[in-house]
Parts: sequence; structure tokens; C-alpha cells
Amino acid sequence: MKDVRLHAGIPVKPVYGPEDVSADFERDIGRPGEYPFTRGIHRHMYRERVWTMRQYIGFGTPEETNGRFKYLMAHGQDALNVAFDLPTQLGLDSDHPRAEGEVGMVGMAVDSLADMEDAFAGIPLDRVSVSLTINGMAAPITAMYYAVAEKQGAAPDRVVTTPQNDILKEFVARGTWVYPVEPSLRLVADLIEFSARHYPRSNPVSVCGYHIREAGCTTAQEMAYGLAIAAAYVELMQARGMAVDDFAPRISFNFTCWGKIFEEVGKFRAGRRLYARMMRERFGATNPKSWMFRSLIGGGGSAFTVQEPENNIVRGAYIALAAALAGAQTMALPTYDEAYTIPSAKAQLIALRTMQICAEESGAADTVDPLAGSYYLEALTDEMEKKIREEMAHVERMGGIVEAVKSGTIQAEVARQAYLFEQRLTTGEIAKVAVNCHVGDKAADADQEVELYRFDPKVAEAQVTKLARVRRERDGGVVASALRRLGDEARGSTNLMPAIMEAVKAYATLGEIAQAMKNVFGEHKEPVKW
Repeated sequence: MKDVRLHAGIPVKPVYGPEDVSADFERDIGRPGEYPFTRGIHRHMYRERVWTMRQYIGFGTPEETNGRFKYLMAHGQDALNVAFDLPTQLGLDSDHPRAEGEVGMVGMAVDSLADMEDAFAGIPLDRVSVSLTINGMAAPITAMYYAVAEKQGAAPDRVVTTPQNDILKEFVARGTWVYPVEPSLRLVADLIEFSARHYPRSNPVSVCGYHIREAGCTTAQEMAYGLAIAAAYVELMQARGMAVDDFAPRISFNFTCWGKIFEEVGKFRAGRRLYARMMRERFGATNPKSWMFRSLIGGGGSAFTVQEPENNIVRGAYIALAAALAGAQTMALPTYDEAYTIPSAKAQLIALRTMQICAEESGAADTVDPLAGSYYLEALTDEMEKKIREEMAHVERMGGIVEAVKSGTIQAEVARQAYLFEQRLTTGEIAKVAVNCHVGDKAADADQEVELYRFDPKVAEAQVTKLARVRRERDGGVVASALRRLGDEARGSTNLMPAIMEAVKAYATLGEIAQAMKNVFGEHKEPVKW
């Protein structure tokens, strides 16, 4: 008989029965919308409101991205998720030498408030929820977003945005860090504190296990590291004197969902339970909203293949189903062409339609937690909880997530797991259709008709020209004063968001704002462990 083992290392039995379920119903499973939220954070879940559909969008100039925003919204997308290019993520202006060849390539280029104004022209920010996939530069980019909302006349308590702002995940998995760990954490906390006080419906941090999983960790590690990071941010805010219930209700999460459907569902059910208990028992939160694990669940692009790319449409449908069964509040799917190129409008529409079909036709939204009571799923949820707890305990033995990041220990573990995963793919232990099993004609793969994104070098020229115009037309004295204030306050301990807001509104560029802080904080040097 074939041996089956999940990505988390949990062996799967061929048959499950009542003897495999040991959970106490009231304590461990409970009712939807009630502590510990194993079955979902809302009482009626999708019967009252289906998940938000939020495709990841951004390329070229802000004007081009604005057009794609409006295209998808016209086809039923009800929220936005913004991709920024690498120079923007790293705090470099489009005319910086290190930005050459990267401007607008894998996301939208943003150099100043003028770009954010163009990106959201005609999009009412008091009525549309927008995620900003930005981390090292989350503070200035979110400041630009708030400034655009203010210019539109949007009331602060009507602005709903979710900057990712998860710098610990960047140190672990993705690499768009700028400053050393401690000042980076200060900026995370500054944005959380400022938003909690002035933009109460914003979600100023989205803890992102997604990218750590994409970098190679297991399903259990993804959840464990995400929970450990969330705990680190809670401790950070409590150290500032903020009461946990003043900010915790707006903590959100971003996790991936690809691979085996039941493993993913069990991961999220266990994660919700662990988070609720952590927030109530460890941190003393009393507001039930502080106990809720609110998550965007999206498929990882690494789940998709270059071989026979149309198969990725099917994979996307299974990801959507898994996310729905797992209790997502928001959903995003990779596109079938993602292994090749920046997503085309056609591919993004198919991904959007996949989510809509899942919501309207599949029956996945008809009842809350429809897999509850399955001998297999309940046993798997308990096993996932055990594995996640083991991984969290391992992090604590490293000295906690912050120390593990500083030393590079956690990065080394993720790299090790990535290597082991690739080995299992190579040997066929993990099956991948058209890659290591049911392999088709390789010559046919080379002839796949996929619309490739044709990057226009004029994008960079347009951005540099616009940037020069902004610098020419702004009040240089006001900009210099704002940047001087930012540098001075960076040397102290005050919240930097008001100074960043002042610089943004003066049309200081992102690169200038980043450099003003870099002059004080320095740059992060990545620790390398083998």
C-alpha cells in the first residue's frame, strides 16, 4: 500500500473513524463565530457575505495599473490588491542607478504622491478596500495612500486599507528589507499606532505566512511562523503602552493555500484556534474581535507550472475551493500564465471568474464549515495543531522569532525545507502532473500560446520624466524642511508617521524619504547561515 505523508510531515491513514477524533466539541470545535473560532470567525460566514475577491494587480505606470483596476472592478472584483515594482519596494526612485531595468517590471512604479494620485484616480477610497503589498516602505506608501484619500475628501473612519507592513516576513523569506531589524520594527509599530489612532478601519499589518511558504517552509511552519510574528508585533505594541484591544482587532493575515485540500483546511482551522487562545490567554485580550484570525487566503504562484499552463486553471479552481472550505475572508488566485509572465487581462479575468464560480455555483458557500465532523478532518485539525505548536516551541528555543531572524537561523531552516521539497519533487514523492508524472510532449510545451507581457522601455522614461516634473514644480524649501524634520525625529523615539505624512504631502519622493531615514538607521546586512 502506498505511504502518504502531508507536507507538514503528518502520515495519512487509509481510513479514519470515531476512534481518531478526541477533540472536546465545546472546547476545541465549538460554534462558528464563537471562541475559539475553529469553524470560522463569523456565525453565518458566506450565507451572509461571500469572501472578498482581491486579485493582485500592478505593472508599468500608475496610469496603466489604474486601467487594470477599473477593468477588473467592471467585471465584479470588489476590492484591490496592489503590486509595486522592486525599486518602490526598496525605496529607490525610478531614476536611481539601481532601479535601471526594473522600473514598472513586476509591479507599479511609485515615486511620489503624484503617482498614487494617478493610480487611484476615479476610485473612491471611502468605498473601495485596498491592500498595499509593501513592507520595508509600508510607512511612506501608506502615508501616500492616506494623503490621496484626504485629497478625495474621504473621512478617515471610512478608509479601509491593508498595508502588508510585515517586515519580519521580509527578513525571513522575501528580501525587500531596507533598514536593520530594530528600526524596521519601529516603523511597523509607528504605522500600527498611527493608523489605530487616526484610521480606525485600516488594517495596518497583514502578517504574511504566504511568502514564507512560497520560500519553502512546510504548512505547519507557515502557520507557526505567522503566529510567532503576530505575537512579536503584539509584544512590540504592548511595550509602547498600547492596550491589546486598541490595535489587535485590526491585525490581519495573508496565508497561502495550495497542495492537498484537507491539509490546508486543517491548517486554517487549527490556526484560528491557536490564535484565539494566544490572544485571550497569553495577551489578555477581552474584545472577541481581538481573538479573530482574519485572513486573505491565496494560492501561491509556485503551485503553478510552465508545463501545460492551462492545467493551472484547474489548479486555481482547487485552490479556490480549499480557501472557501478553510474559511477565507478574502481570496486571491494566481493566474494560469504566472509561471511565464506578468498576468494578462484575460488570465486575471479567468482567475476572477474562478472565484465567482466557486462562490455562486459550487455550493462551497452554502453552509458554514461544511467539512466539520469528518473523522479525517477533525483528526487532521488536531494533528496540525500539534505540529504547529511543535514548530512554535522550536522558534522559542531559537530565542524567539526576532532573535531567530537576526541570527539567520529561521532563514536557514526555510532554505533547508525548500531544498527537501525540491528533492521530493525531483524523486516524484510529491506528484506534479505534467512535471514528474503524466508528462506530455516537451516539444509541445515550447509551443504553448501564452500572451507574454511585453515590457515597454518607455515606461521608465515616462516615470523619470514625471519625477523630474514633480521635483521642478514642488516647493523645494518645504520639501527640505520636511526631510530635515524626518531625519531629526528618526534620531529620537517619536512616532515617525506625522513627519512622513508631512514629507509626502510636500511631494518629497519615496527615495528621498527612504534616504532621510537610511542616513540615521543604516542598512540591513543579511546574516548567512549554512
